[in-house]
Amino acid sequence: MSIIRENYKSYGFTEIETPAMESIGNLCSKQGGENEKLIFKVLKRGEKLHIDTAQEENDLADSGLRYDLTLPLSRYYANHASELPSPFKALQMGNVWRAERPQKGRFRQFMQCDIDILGEPTNLAEIELILATTSTLKKLGFANFKVRINDRRMLRAMSDWAGFAEDQFESVCIILDKMDKIGADGVRSELKEAGFSDEAVEKYTAFLQGMNGAEDTLGYVKETLQGALDGEVSDNLSQIMTSVLAAGQEGFEIAFDPTLVRGMGYYTGTIFEIEMADFGSSVAGGGRYDKMVGRFTGNDTPACGFSIGFERIITILLEQDFQIPGEKQKVAFLLEKNLPAEKLADAIAKAQARRNEGQQVLMVRMNKNKKFQKQQLTEEGYTEFVDFYCEELKR
Repeated sequence: MSIIRENYKSYGFTEIETPAMESIGNLCSKQGGENEKLIFKVLKRGEKLHIDTAQEENDLADSGLRYDLTLPLSRYYANHASELPSPFKALQMGNVWRAERPQKGRFRQFMQCDIDILGEPTNLAEIELILATTSTLKKLGFANFKVRINDRRMLRAMSDWAGFAEDQFESVCIILDKMDKIGADGVRSELKEAGFSDEAVEKYTAFLQGMNGAEDTLGYVKETLQGALDGEVSDNLSQIMTSVLAAGQEGFEIAFDPTLVRGMGYYTGTIFEIEMADFGSSVAGGGRYDKMVGRFTGNDTPACGFSIGFERIITILLEQDFQIPGEKQKVAFLLEKNLPAEKLADAIAKAQARRNEGQQVLMVRMNKNKKFQKQQLTEEGYTEFVDFYCEELKR
């Protein structure tokens, strides 16, 4: 956590903390995608709670635990924009909650490490966010990972060009999101099963299959979608990728992926994810959400963010026996039971002296099975043991 904080702050991000609980109306705003189905709702309290007369679920709940850090940040910014610098570069590290089935990489309570830039309308925000996140992962020892980038406007242009109706866009995206698992043929089958027109389905999947043989995927998409896609969108993506590579950071790849969807309904433009070969899903993701702050203020504010899944990177680091850089030496003082007052005072003084030198000192009573006790402490990272006996001859 210290490494993450230090690196993000070197990019000018300011750490803030937002409440864990939000108004249920804010959480259920149809912008959180599938995560709105996973909200931990909180019952009304005291006189406000009338279970016997409740007609609907919302009659019982007026609050809920946040499912991400973006919505609370937007509300915070809306309330304090006049007091904050512009653009405002925010850093948040906090727990979020989703009521889903726990499995590897998925928990009901987990920590997110978010950086967001609010008030910057240009792609400088995306470039800074990608560089800050990738450099942080590199400082944690990660390498050879991949940044995938796309734009929600690109996804909409693909859908419109193929002939899907506007109200079918989200449903099409949900199926496209499975592309990496089921392939283009699987996407075709699911689109047909969902009842979409054969003409639109065939045109859409032929487009997806055409990407496989293209040397320049972004160029292929731009040329194929002429008339449906604003050329500014593809030019923007190209400039972001070129600028990130120009920074000279090594150890990762950045690539355009027109099948990248991101599930949040609040994304309005650029979206990105980071994937690692050591993990079965993304370890970080984000994008631009220029409409969210406007829900609170009535005036849209450009905003873009990137989030690291803390537990996901910790899972990988534990498997790699990660050693914390600059970790303090850990020393254990083992005190025999019934140690005389003067010997206890001597042990305390010596422990304090070691702590003043920057060492981490644990004072604990000596167990009967001292060998097993030391073995357990060694597994916890203690490298030195100092024994204090009632009688000096026992040393």
